[in-house]
Amino acid sequence: MMRLRVVSTAIALLVGCTVPLSAPADTPPPAPDFKEVYDLIREHLVQVDEAELNATAVRALVAAMAPKVSLVDDTNLPENSQAVLVSKTALFDGPVAYVRVARVDAGLEKSIQEAWQQLATTNKPAGLVMDLRFAGGTDYAAAAAAADLFVKKEQPLLDWGKGMAHSSDREKISVPLAVLVNGKTAAAAEALAAALRQAGVGLILGNRTAGQAMIAQDYPLKNGERLRIASTPVLLGDGSGLSGKGVQPDISINVSPADERAYFADAFRELAARSAAPGATNTLAGSTRVHRPRFNEAELVRERRNGAPLESELAGTDEGDSEKPAVRDPVLGRALDFLKGLSLVRSTRS
Repeated sequence: MMRLRVVSTAIALLVGCTVPLSAPADTPPPAPDFKEVYDLIREHLVQVDEAELNATAVRALVAAMAPKVSLVDDTNLPENSQAVLVSKTALFDGPVAYVRVARVDAGLEKSIQEAWQQLATTNKPAGLVMDLRFAGGTDYAAAAAAADLFVKKEQPLLDWGKGMAHSSDREKISVPLAVLVNGKTAAAAEALAAALRQAGVGLILGNRTAGQAMIAQDYPLKNGERLRIASTPVLLGDGSGLSGKGVQPDISINVSPADERAYFADAFRELAARSAAPGATNTLAGSTRVHRPRFNEAELVRERRNGAPLESELAGTDEGDSEKPAVRDPVLGRALDFLKGLSLVRSTRS
């Protein structure tokens, strides 16, 4: 066998070609040529016309390249372009203010500020939960302006291809902030969450975001649609680009998609027991954390108030009144516990 290998190699060298002594075991085969496959299907597949084949190929190609490539149909845009930006506000025990953002668009900072002023008129909230789950939008200027509401000192916030936006000396919302995200938090909403964390004013809880915070260019197509192609990522204040893999939260809390939708509709809803999806849980025990220098949850737990563990203090605030419904949403519940715990720690230090 060795002699045959030596002879074959020698013959190959004589005719001016090379034969590798061993082929890499993990080298994947080259992908088929797109045009070759397309032409063969068009020629031989029964009961398929050119229009159907073209539509299928386009959908598959765009889907495979998503979210960096997408189709935008101007004819199917919502009739009400002035849809609400803040869709829900509430005040939880603590007290903790809650503001749900539906879309990041022009005027969002004003909507958040008005919601905060209304919630804080007769109360002094110890913190604010900004819920960006299922929020989208492509207005990165609006994201920077919303982040500016919470950043006290002058510093860079976001760059979406038009130069770095900085925080201003405007009136600020000066309370601890928890930001909720999930896999449907997309584009400018992702940038808003990341900018708040980068500035050191917000803790992110939930699940990894969609990974669609990119600077894109639209190209008109003959059928009236536009092909949106991402060119470069949106940059944070430190110059780092937002990843196409999404924003990883500081505290990860995995919830099945069905439960997440149910809790989002009603945070107090007690869901029936069900088999959890692989890697998912609807309990706080299944959450994991990523260490951050600010708003460190572990440090809060180690604190003591009058010699009692912080966990006992938190439990007392929720269980003291049996008539009050308990928050069942794991992500929101964790955020409320964090903000109330931070408030207790600060009160003992004052």
